[in-house]
Amino acid sequence: MAAMTVLEQSQDRMRALVARRHLDHAAVAVTARPLTPEEAIGAPTRRDYPILEGKERVIQATVLNARGQAFTDSPSDISCQLGEVLALPLDRTRNRAIFLATMNAVLCSLNMVEGVLHCKDEAPERCAAKIAKKARGQGARTVGLIGLNPAIAEALAREFGPDAVCITDLNPRNIGQCRFGVAIWDGRTETHRLISACDLILVTGTALANGTFDAILQWTGTQAKPLVVFGITGAGVCQLLGMERWCFEAQTEIRNNRGSPCSV
Repeated sequence: MAAMTVLEQSQDRMRALVARRHLDHAAVAVTARPLTPEEAIGAPTRRDYPILEGKERVIQATVLNARGQAFTDSPSDISCQLGEVLALPLDRTRNRAIFLATMNAVLCSLNMVEGVLHCKDEAPERCAAKIAKKARGQGARTVGLIGLNPAIAEALAREFGPDAVCITDLNPRNIGQCRFGVAIWDGRTETHRLISACDLILVTGTALANGTFDAILQWTGTQAKPLVVFGITGAGVCQLLGMERWCFEAQTEIRNNRGSPCSV
């Protein structure tokens, strides 16, 4: 029998949690819709984020009294019951993204996770600087970034120097380019090389949605390299499975009984 994937493990734990809370048969509405770039990230000064270039979108799930988000390149709109989302097969990017956003919303509603809404305006720049400083504080001399986030890439190159940073990405338009003095390698063929070359590995939570995360986890485990997930997408997975996540400017919103938002 094949080992369960990270998302399958998370799905099992979510099902058990929802059953314990007697939410599995409740008429819980789940609405996931693609957000516009402005809704998701506001108006940052820099314009090279993938979401602004149309390569990725953020979907948002509203469950109970909370919202949760996830990045995906296969955005979809859905309205159904919570149990239906937890029954979705996880063999499609669309389903994985809906599940991730929904899980983030549910765990947020239950006060089990924070930081499930994307930061906006200049906050991504602040988060990137904090991530670079945190990586330095971990004692890393070389850092691998799996999934090009321009703000994080620039902050790492500034903190460590371009020669101490490796980056892989899946977008053909980025592969082979030089960003902030760092060559962008092909994530389909060079991620194992990145892991071998670096002391600390940062991976976008989007890898959970696009189906590449488990191979990355296996490679880092085999080489005993520390792996940190960054961003909002992996919030729920990291909480349920005890993985480290860095996302220092993300927001949380739980609505009170009168419908007013209570931000954390």
